[in-house]
Amino acid sequence: MKKFLSGFLMGNCAPMDFVLKPLLLLGFRFYVAQVFFMSGLTKIQSWSSTLSLFEYEYNVPVIPPQIAAYMATAGELMLPVMLVVGLFSRPAALGLFVLNLVAAISYPDISIAGEKDHIIWGAMLAVIFAFGPGSLSIDKLLSNRWKNG
Repeated sequence: MKKFLSGFLMGNCAPMDFVLKPLLLLGFRFYVAQVFFMSGLTKIQSWSSTLSLFEYEYNVPVIPPQIAAYMATAGELMLPVMLVVGLFSRPAALGLFVLNLVAAISYPDISIAGEKDHIIWGAMLAVIFAFGPGSLSIDKLLSNRWKNG
């Protein structure tokens, strides 16, 4: 019993590690990926509007607006797919974290609700980056293969 309590309190608890943690990380991956992927789809549905927004509305630092539009759209369409399947999940989470941060900083008229959304997405991405994608991922399969191969 002492061993179980020690593990439970300090984070090494089999039910948590084998069931809850992988499901929680998978849920975070799916939720955040859906948000960013849908945003990318919206951007490509009206590319002229997207370019206009990047030129006149968003204040993306350093990068020219047209390049920022292409980069943001590509990131919003590719990185979520990587996150969902769990392939190179940490770089994908980091890329989306940066994209989320730039979006939150560069959009001047963000609402309080929008700001909270960006904080939640950033926190979920930080968890994925810190803990990895979990055992329900291609990364886990590759890691096991490279470890044993």
